[in-house]
Amino acid sequence: MSWDQIVPLIFMGLLGFALFVYVVLDGFDLGVGILMSRANTEERNTMVASIGPFWDANETWLVLGIGLLLVAFPKANSIILGNLYLPVAFMLIALILRGVAFDFRVKARAQHQLMWNYLFIFGSTLASLTQGWMLGRYVTGFAEGTQYTLFAFAIALAVTSTYTLLGACWLLIKTEGELQIKAVQWAKIAWWPVVFGMILISLSTPWVSPVVRDRWFALPQFIGLLPIPLATAASLIALRWFLGSTRVRGHLCWLPFCLLIGALIMGALGLAYSLYPYAIIGQMTVWQAASSTEALNVLLIGAAITIPAILCYTAFAFWVFRGKVRDLTYG
Repeated sequence: MSWDQIVPLIFMGLLGFALFVYVVLDGFDLGVGILMSRANTEERNTMVASIGPFWDANETWLVLGIGLLLVAFPKANSIILGNLYLPVAFMLIALILRGVAFDFRVKARAQHQLMWNYLFIFGSTLASLTQGWMLGRYVTGFAEGTQYTLFAFAIALAVTSTYTLLGACWLLIKTEGELQIKAVQWAKIAWWPVVFGMILISLSTPWVSPVVRDRWFALPQFIGLLPIPLATAASLIALRWFLGSTRVRGHLCWLPFCLLIGALIMGALGLAYSLYPYAIIGQMTVWQAASSTEALNVLLIGAAITIPAILCYTAFAFWVFRGKVRDLTYG
């Protein structure tokens, strides 16, 4: 391949990386927001404290991903956002509402704090559903029809369930005592719809997308791709097994979170294989959607500076605020 062909693939890889990191990082704090519906007032304060140092910075990865889409793939951007303008609008409303509720619940009087808690829960749930819906519409190439709508709806529920499981696994790491016990139970409950959703999506994606069907079910590719679903299944089964162990509340509290990330990595690899070489499946390739090579060369310099910087301050924040969460206090 020439450099003109390689550099669009580099930016597609960077875009996929940014969105995957967003799913993991903002996924767990959206999941914690959803789980607040099952907690009491004291537990909600602890849950907010567990994500407080991270949640705002986690959304940086979404901004980065959208920025890469805008500047590196402008032709695809016009089609993608043109088809998704309504769910994007709802997602932004949800994220804004969530941010406002996060701050206002701090100073609200007791009789008003419940309202802000519910708005935070609503914003977290709506953001999760809209992101899943957008993924479902994108995977089908924005095709119209009842089966495609049902598929997008199933993806929306699966993504929301995955975020909920991520949130529960995060609480295993950050909390102790009664709340940690509840987190184990929440994770066990969320595990089932996540597994069911992944199975359903794996079976239905080839049905709604002939491109994906042709790529996955032709020989010998099918045999070579078997490690992806097998590794995903192994990660999820191991996660559920550890949730039944008392060690998950001790020194192995981090393991379910890591196992779930492993399953998500396998899912991301499978999605990347299904999409390649398309920016919009069945419609536009990466090279057709990309900006000029000259523009991408300049953008690559900026990306080489920006992305390591974001990685460094993200890692630094997680290092500084490692360990169990402390009681939530405000000055």
